[in-house]
Amino acid sequence: MPKFIEENLIPPDSQILTVSQFTAQIKEVLESQLSDCWIRGEISNFRRQSSGHCYFSLKDSNGVLAAVIFRRDTLGLNVELRDGLEIIAYGRVNVYKPRGIYQFIIRHLIEDGAGRLQIEFERLKNLLYKEGLFDLERKQPLPLTPRTIGFITSPTGAAIHDFISIMQRQKWGGRIVVFPAKVQGKGAVKDIISMLDAVSKMPEIELLVVGRGGGSLENLWPFNEEEVIRAMADCNIPIISAVGHEIDYTLSDFVADHRAETPSAAAELIISRFQDYKVRLSQAVDSLDNISINRIDRLNAYLELQKSRLEGVSPKQLIEQFYLRLDDILNRQQAFIKAYIIDGKNRIDKLITRLYAISPENRLQLAKLQYNSVQQRYYRNVHIIMDKLCEKLNQLSKRMIDFSPEQTLKRGFVLVRNAKGEIVSSKDGITKGNKLKTHFHDGDVDVTVD
Repeated sequence: MPKFIEENLIPPDSQILTVSQFTAQIKEVLESQLSDCWIRGEISNFRRQSSGHCYFSLKDSNGVLAAVIFRRDTLGLNVELRDGLEIIAYGRVNVYKPRGIYQFIIRHLIEDGAGRLQIEFERLKNLLYKEGLFDLERKQPLPLTPRTIGFITSPTGAAIHDFISIMQRQKWGGRIVVFPAKVQGKGAVKDIISMLDAVSKMPEIELLVVGRGGGSLENLWPFNEEEVIRAMADCNIPIISAVGHEIDYTLSDFVADHRAETPSAAAELIISRFQDYKVRLSQAVDSLDNISINRIDRLNAYLELQKSRLEGVSPKQLIEQFYLRLDDILNRQQAFIKAYIIDGKNRIDKLITRLYAISPENRLQLAKLQYNSVQQRYYRNVHIIMDKLCEKLNQLSKRMIDFSPEQTLKRGFVLVRNAKGEIVSSKDGITKGNKLKTHFHDGDVDVTVD
């Protein structure tokens, strides 16, 4: 028998733990000391309860861990759980007191292989988020009616064809400029960055769409590359990210000014904003019409009020007002006539003074100068006219020379005469044995018809 029992050192009942109490202490220690973490392992003993909860073991070569993922956390999974599946799981440890066992409660899991990319995705996402690249404050508003839209994508992919088809079907009247780029595989990152740099230098591009169709995480990875995300952040043109399908998320979705689930959704977004703008414009026109009608109604009411007030004015008062205005007009007219006469007298006096100051000799000298000026302009105009006539005559002479027979012969033509010296202008009348004389520009040649 243990010594402490022999010595009656057994503590009182208040210090003795029950199984439940001891299990609770284990639960508190484990759950408080072990934080949420990622675990890699292989699924075994997989079973799905009718409730939708999934129970299985995670194992590696040296250990086994009981795990559970509840139904609500399985709804967003893209992985079909099964025995033998290698996964990376995120969750926390939990102690199930009724059975005294601990298990790993999984909140999210991804298939290993794609898991490394997913971890890198989360690392970059957190890094860029802390730098503020995803902040709402830095996002630019999308233009309501862009006239020119750029689209960085594969020119042969279905994404651009679906995008253009929707825009055409909705009779959008703008212009779409496709910037061709690889969107997966080697060289895709370089192409996308190069196109982003080119678009930034084109002020006519008012809105830019960056996207492609759906695919695996590996295929979409160029839109998660840090260089691409930073290039999109530096672009001075509003960007819509339209990568993959509705369930696909890339880092370009977070840095872009707006995310569209698919390229087709991006087209629908642009069209819906355009249609909304048209509706708002139509509403504004209707509102302006209503305001104008109301304004006219108020003015009509005001005019009617003034009319009624005018009708209430006494005719005697009106006649008295007219008398006062008539006297005022007469007084002003008399003052104006008096001032006009005085001003006319002053002008006559000034003219008489100027007349006496004018000397006939000075006027004669001025006339002589004017005559000489006119004579010089006359001779100058005559010379100008003569020069133009001479120039025209030279041009006509040159044209006559160009069209002279001699010049015509120099261009390869030949003048043919018969034995009588007559010019032959047709083959009619020429028979075999006729003697002809051909005149070239540099001499004559006698020929006989063969």
